[in-house]
Amino acid sequence: MHGGGHFTTNEIINLKENTCPNREDRAGFGIKTYFGKASKLVEEAKKGHIENVERAFEQTGGCVLMFTALRLYSIRNAVVISHAPVGCSLLGSGYRESMQHLPPFLDRPPQWDLHWMTTNLSDSDIIFGGTGKLADAIKEANRRYSPQAIIITTSCASGIIGDDIEGTVSSVQPEVKAKIVPVHCEGHRSSIVQTGYDAMWHSFLKYLIKKPEKKQEDLVNVVNMFSYTWLDCLEAKRLLGKMGLRANLVPDFAAVEDIEVMSEAALTASFCPTFGDYVMKGLEQEYGVPYFRTPSPLGFKNTDAWLRKIGEFTGREKEAKKVIEEEHARWVPQVKTLKEAIKKLKSDGSIPSVIGALGQGRMLTHTTFFKELGLDIAASLTLDFDGLFVEELEELIEDVGDFDVCVNTFQGADQTNLVQRKDPDIYLTCPFKGGAYKRGKGVGWIHTLRPMIHPMFSQVFYSGAISFAEMAIRTFKNRSFQKTLFDKTEDVYSEWWYKHPLPYLSLGEVID
Repeated sequence: MHGGGHFTTNEIINLKENTCPNREDRAGFGIKTYFGKASKLVEEAKKGHIENVERAFEQTGGCVLMFTALRLYSIRNAVVISHAPVGCSLLGSGYRESMQHLPPFLDRPPQWDLHWMTTNLSDSDIIFGGTGKLADAIKEANRRYSPQAIIITTSCASGIIGDDIEGTVSSVQPEVKAKIVPVHCEGHRSSIVQTGYDAMWHSFLKYLIKKPEKKQEDLVNVVNMFSYTWLDCLEAKRLLGKMGLRANLVPDFAAVEDIEVMSEAALTASFCPTFGDYVMKGLEQEYGVPYFRTPSPLGFKNTDAWLRKIGEFTGREKEAKKVIEEEHARWVPQVKTLKEAIKKLKSDGSIPSVIGALGQGRMLTHTTFFKELGLDIAASLTLDFDGLFVEELEELIEDVGDFDVCVNTFQGADQTNLVQRKDPDIYLTCPFKGGAYKRGKGVGWIHTLRPMIHPMFSQVFYSGAISFAEMAIRTFKNRSFQKTLFDKTEDVYSEWWYKHPLPYLSLGEVID
C-alpha cells in the first residue's frame, strides 16, 4: 500500500553515512527540463532513456540550501545555524517576520519565537577554514537561546572548502545540552531541490528522532510543508481528531519533541509524497512505522481515500467511514453547486481548460481533482520529476487520460510560451516561482503559503476543495486586472519565442 517506487522498491537507507544520496541517484534519475506527453515520459523513464536537458538560460531558480532552510526555520525550540556567507541566510529574516503574525486564537502554540544565526563565512574563512566559527556559533546559540536542538545547514562555501562538519559537531556536542543536527544541503550538490529534503530527513533520522519508548497507537505523523496553509494543518487535526487520532504535523512549525517521537507513531501519512518519501521509508526501516505515499488529500475523491487508508492502518475503518459521511453531508451540496457553475462558465458549453503550476506530488493528485471539478487539463507544470513516482504517473494516466507535462523550475519564459500556445481558460500559477501573468484570460494561484490564514487560501481536504473551486470560478469571471495588464504593458518576449516549438531553450541551440 506504499504506492509506486519503480526505481526504489528495495531501497536501503544507510544512516551510517553523513547524508543521503542525491535524489537523482537514489531515484534512478531526476530531471528539471522536459516537455511532452505524460505517457511518453513514463515510457522513457521505464526504458532509462530520459535526458536531463541543459538550459541555455534561466530566469529564476532556487538552490538545495534555500528550499531546505525554508523547512527548518520554523521548527520551534530550535536554532538554525547557516554555515555560509551571510547572503545565504537572506530568507531567514523575512521568513521569521512573516510567521510572527499568526494569531493565537488559531491555536498558535505559546512558544512561538523562531531563531536562526549565521557563521558569516568571509574570504579568510574560505582560505583557512570555517570550523572555528561554526564551533563558536554552536556554543553561542546554546548560551543565548537554550534550545533543544541546534540545526546546522551547510552551503556551497562550506562544502567546497571541505569543512569537517561532523568532526566539529562531535567535539562541541559534550559542551552543549542541545542536540546538534548537521544537514548537508550544499546548494551545488544537486540540481534537484528534493535532494535537500531528503538530506534534512536523513539528519533527523540519524540525530534527532529517538528510539521509541512506547507505541502511541493514536498518533499519526502527517508530513506537511510550507506551501500548505496553517488552516490546512488545523483541518488535519480536526478530521483525524474525529477518528480518535492525533495528528503529529512535521516538520513545519513542529516542536523538536514532535520530531523526536515520530518513531512512536502508528502510521506516517503525507500532504506531499515526494517531500515525505525519505522519512517514510526511514521510519519503516528503522522503527517499523508503516506508511502510504499516495494519494494526497486534494479534492473529495483523494481526501476520501486518504482518510480510508489512515483508517485501515490504525484499525479505525468504521470511524473513517463515519467521518467521510459526515463531511460529505456538510460539503457535497456546496461542491455540486460549484461544479454546476463551472459547467456554465463557457457560453458555448465547452469544458473550461486549465494549466496548473504544480509540483511532482501535486501533479499526481491535483490533476485528478481538476477532472473531478469538470475541468479539462491543457497541461501540467511540475518543478522536477524523478524515478520515485513513475508507477503513480502511469496510474494517473489510466485514471484521467494522457496530458502534456512541462517539467521546469517554474521559469517565466517557459510558462509564457506554453500558456500562449495552449491558451487555457484558467492558468494557475505558483505565486513565488514566476509565471505568465500577461494574458487576456484568467490567472489564479495553486500554491499558498503557511501564513495565509483566510479560508479562501485553504488547499487540502474538503474545505480546500471548496476554496479551490471558488477560486477557479473567480479566476475565470474576474479578469479586470489581467485585461489591464494585457492592454497597458509591453510584451517582454519577442514574437519568435512564442513560435518556438518547445517551452525551453536548450544549451547550444541555434537561434534563427
